[in-house]
Amino acid sequence: MCDNMWEKLSNLKKFYVKKSSKRGNNRMALLVDGPNMLRKEFNIDLDKIREVLDEFGTIVIGRVYLNQYASDKLIEAIANQGFEPRISAGDVDVEMAVEGTELIFNNNIDTIVYMTRDADFLPAIRKAKEHGKKIIVIGAEPGFSTAIQNIADHVIKIEEDFELDREKLEQKKKDKKNLGDKKEKMEKEMEDKIDIENEMEKGEDYTKQKDGKKRTIKS
Repeated sequence: MCDNMWEKLSNLKKFYVKKSSKRGNNRMALLVDGPNMLRKEFNIDLDKIREVLDEFGTIVIGRVYLNQYASDKLIEAIANQGFEPRISAGDVDVEMAVEGTELIFNNNIDTIVYMTRDADFLPAIRKAKEHGKKIIVIGAEPGFSTAIQNIADHVIKIEEDFELDREKLEQKKKDKKNLGDKKEKMEKEMEDKIDIENEMEKGEDYTKQKDGKKRTIKS
């Protein structure tokens, strides 16, 4: 009877336990192989990559590795998205692999995210796992290394959902411009009000420019 009771309790426990809706608590370092992944054919939106990784935890370090031919516009865009551009005059893969290996000894990081298709990072990934780090690999076809997919704890394959929505991006730019114009107008109105108050304190006549006409008001 006792065994039967514990069996029933066990079944109840299985029934009521729910998967946590909280996001993961991993502290991640994201390393992006720029020449390999930030390509025209993939059209990747880094903000969407960030959104997906938010499900796993917090990005503590976010680096995008670029070669010396990267344009100033690309470098600025990456920085504006909150990532650290790392410009290499030599082999980007080597620098990224070396810094990835150094992160093994960073106690503030428990998960290393490699965004690449390249099997050259296999030794660095293997070494990280040997030291207890979790590995997430983000890549795309064609050419997404099967070896790094098999060794990773989690694999994210980039598809259309990760691509830049150019129409949405253009609208975002327009909204930003409209917001800037509105802010500028409000600041100008505030300056006008301050000018008026200053003149009123002096007890002098003052003029205010409005709608292209001058209005003269006496205190």
